Amino acid sequence: QVQLVESGGGLVQPGGSLRLSCTVSRDVFRINAMGWYRQVPGNQREMVARITNFGTTNYADSAKGRFTISSDNAKASVFLQMNDLTPLDTALYYCHANILERPNGAARAFWGQGTQVTVSS
Repeated sequence: QVQLVESGGGLVQPGGSLRLSCTVSRDVFRINAMGWYRQVPGNQREMVARITNFGTTNYADSAKGRFTISSDNAKASVFLQMNDLTPLDTALYYCHANILERPNGAARAFWGQGTQVTVSS
């Protein structure tokens, strides 16, 4: 079973930085895209940043200029560098991947367990 293993959340003061990491747990045929979403209790999960296997990136307006998504295709990993964090960035951050496990299969979405990011003084 494919799993997404996340790390890097924590408590940080306003203006601080955090780097989230996510790795696919086993070899797959192709990773089409990976990204990060976040959710605050009572709200819908929202996309923060996404990167395709071609390197195309998309960011939420709230992330532009502060967050940078990158990937290491050889290690099947995605990273989110978050700078200038504010309390509004406090949320549970989920790693997402669109993966084709086998060449004759269908691509599926996978989610990590979530890593908490708390921005507070």
